[in-house]
Amino acid sequence: MSGDTFNPGSRYPSSNHFDVIIVGAGIAGPALTYALSTIPKSPQDALRIALMDRSFVEPNRIVGELMQPGGMQALRELGMEDCVEGIDAIREYGYAVLYQGSTVHIPYPNNEEGRSFHHGRFVMKLREKARTGKGVEMIEATVSDLIESPEDGKVVGVRATRKAEDPSSAKLEEFYADIVFAADGWSSKFRSKILGAALREPKLKSHFVGFVLEDVTLPIPNHGTVALVPGTGPVLIYQIGARETRMLVDVQGGLPKDMAAYVQENIIPALPENMRDAILACLAKGKPKSMPNSFLPASLQGSKHHKPGAILLGDAWNMRHPLTGGGMTVALSDVVIVRRLLEPLVNDPTQSDATALQASQGPFANWDRMVPVLTDLHWQRKGLASTVNILSVALYDLFGAEDENLHVLREGCFKYFERGGACVSEPVSLLAGIAPRPLLLAYHFFAVAFYAIYILFTQPRLRKRVVLEEENDHIFADVSSEQIPQTETELVVPSYLDYPYLTFRSVAAVSAFQAASSPIRSYFALKLYTAAVVFLPLVWTEIRWW
Repeated sequence: MSGDTFNPGSRYPSSNHFDVIIVGAGIAGPALTYALSTIPKSPQDALRIALMDRSFVEPNRIVGELMQPGGMQALRELGMEDCVEGIDAIREYGYAVLYQGSTVHIPYPNNEEGRSFHHGRFVMKLREKARTGKGVEMIEATVSDLIESPEDGKVVGVRATRKAEDPSSAKLEEFYADIVFAADGWSSKFRSKILGAALREPKLKSHFVGFVLEDVTLPIPNHGTVALVPGTGPVLIYQIGARETRMLVDVQGGLPKDMAAYVQENIIPALPENMRDAILACLAKGKPKSMPNSFLPASLQGSKHHKPGAILLGDAWNMRHPLTGGGMTVALSDVVIVRRLLEPLVNDPTQSDATALQASQGPFANWDRMVPVLTDLHWQRKGLASTVNILSVALYDLFGAEDENLHVLREGCFKYFERGGACVSEPVSLLAGIAPRPLLLAYHFFAVAFYAIYILFTQPRLRKRVVLEEENDHIFADVSSEQIPQTETELVVPSYLDYPYLTFRSVAAVSAFQAASSPIRSYFALKLYTAAVVFLPLVWTEIRWW
């Protein structure tokens, strides 16, 4: 425990009793630990906080390495901005999108900056910061179960086994607290127990396969790179150190048995030539790590279905596709809100009464006072969380789907970014987590859809000019048709004769996008819907509260 040692007096019956227990020392756990430790106005009123994890060894993960400007803002609000110092972090100024041999620059607006780094190094800095908090105790133990009150079923603590040099000597212990936060990540063992009937199962979207490339120059230095690869999911590339660059390959469905061959055949040809040798060198080192990419909308906590006394946070509560790098931004912003909402409870003058303390009434002992806090948390986070969540899944469905008809919308999106101005600055503000405005997201979503159709009808397209010698005539075929001997190619602006075919492609594209995004895909994919129908299923996952 940092600061003073345990005082057996006041409201703590033993050294295993706390005001708060936080399970999981990844991103959200240490941030919440430090944030709560800064709430009390005087040192003598410090909360007792236990941060528990099965291992405090530096983790080795392939995601959680790109911090958006919104996440940096949250770190500053928490007083934890120094956690990105001393870890060889790279300043990030925006994105470069690669598509069909072209590159579009998407800078963060107003000189905003993000950071990219080794995930494990950042986590260790967060833990070091948490350890400095007044009243914090770091407990290296495997939490196996929640302790429930036999009277009302309220969670009153956890059962855990401390890490021991001799595993045979390890014993199961009980730790008690007024509130237990479960921030144990995407594979949370407590999610179903805490949410009960309100549980929503995570939906697997794809897998990221991670590689570390050495001494690579990106198309635009200090910018994350998104490469749209035909026939497969997008590839995300960013520096994590002065000499190291992370490459995340999105794979849909099952992972290939021969990942090296898959990368050489599908990925390398779509990337800049200067990356080829570094990728091949990385492939020669052995099997890469992979991570599932899941989507999990947040459920309202504190409802009648929710287990009282326990609260989910971080990926245990809410997940989105990591393509847009918004996970840490949402988690840290949630911590900012939690701290703000709990501060009035901690600094409530009525809680300093000696009688209340002798009666073991800590600031979080009354669950009825926590229910409105959780309701406020659910809705106050919506502006940022829903924007980041919807954007991540919509962009992935657009960039990662294999349906050929989605080429129309992908082309329109890329051309939309090429327009520059607000067509870039406002969408990237949404992605960066500095514009928590769902209506702005809806506006640009519709704008891209209509602009894609405009491009389809107005932009020159490459066509084959097929010469039939016997008939001494010319026939034009779309570039996607089968190869025919004796052909020539030329750029042709669509004429009114092409409009019926282009209208069909517009219908097919919107229907295909809807089929990729909607949970009722088999029915709606047969019909033409406006871009609103594409957008609404994702919006619905954010506004429903049960």
